[in-house]
Amino acid sequence: MTTFHDVPADLVIDELSRRLASVEEVDAPEWASIVKTGTHRERPPIQDDWWFIRSAAVLRKVGKMGPIGANHMAQQFGGPKDRGVKSNRAVAGSRNIARNILQQLTSAGLVVSKMNAAGTVNHGKVLTPAGHALLDDVANSVLDAAIERHPGLSNY
Repeated sequence: MTTFHDVPADLVIDELSRRLASVEEVDAPEWASIVKTGTHRERPPIQDDWWFIRSAAVLRKVGKMGPIGANHMAQQFGGPKDRGVKSNRAVAGSRNIARNILQQLTSAGLVVSKMNAAGTVNHGKVLTPAGHALLDDVANSVLDAAIERHPGLSNY
C-alpha cells in the first residue's frame, strides 16, 4: 500500500488541495485575499486557491512531523527577510494563518490535539485516522503520475 511518505510532495499537495476545497469546514476567510503570508513577503499570494494549497501542505506536514503546533508550523512556512544592506535573517510565516488552518482541519476531523496522559499539556496536532486515510488515498490516486515522473517509485 502506498502512503503519502512514498509520493512526491507536489503531487500530493495538488490533489489534496482539490479535495480539501470540497470540505465545508476548510474555507478561506474574507481577509485571505489581501493578507501577506509572512513578514518576509512583499505582496499577498496571487493564486486564488492559495488557502487550500496551504491547508494541504499543513495537513501533509502534520502527518510527517506531528505532533506539531502552530508556532512550529509557521516556522516551516517562513523564509529570509530582506533587510536592505544588512544580511538577511530567517523569519517565521504568519502564525494566524497556521493557527486558523489547524483549527479548520481540527473541525473537519482530520487532525486532533495530542495531550499528555494527565490531559494538562498540549503537545501539538497529530493526524486522525480519517486524516491519515485521506492522505494515503490521495497518494494512491497520484501514484501513476509519480511513477511516470520517477520510474523508481514502481517498487511501492
